[in-house]
Amino acid sequence: MTLKRIETGPRMSKAVIHGDTVYLAGIVADDTGADATGQTKQILAEIDRLLAAAGTDKAKLITANIWLADMADFPKMNAVWDAWASPGNTPARATVQAALATPAYKVEIMVKAAR
Repeated sequence: MTLKRIETGPRMSKAVIHGDTVYLAGIVADDTGADATGQTKQILAEIDRLLAAAGTDKAKLITANIWLADMADFPKMNAVWDAWASPGNTPARATVQAALATPAYKVEIMVKAAR
């Protein structure tokens, strides 16, 4: 099977397509001055964009891994996620607290989707 990479850089690709599966890298917000709500909105918009570039969408999500710098932001992130998620098509999901790459990041999300 062939691989197709989307937005490939020297360290990573933002997305990789293998067969009918799309793997996204961990996505963080560009505007790190935003709170967890704002960062989650930015991240989910970027996920939508990358999934579309790969020929799929959020209704075909398989899994989601979510990292929060502070678990106190869980309700804020969930409010945005719940408004965004495709009803009846929610993925298997895990959310944990972790030290992210920089203290300015409050949320990081990585998903896998079918095409």
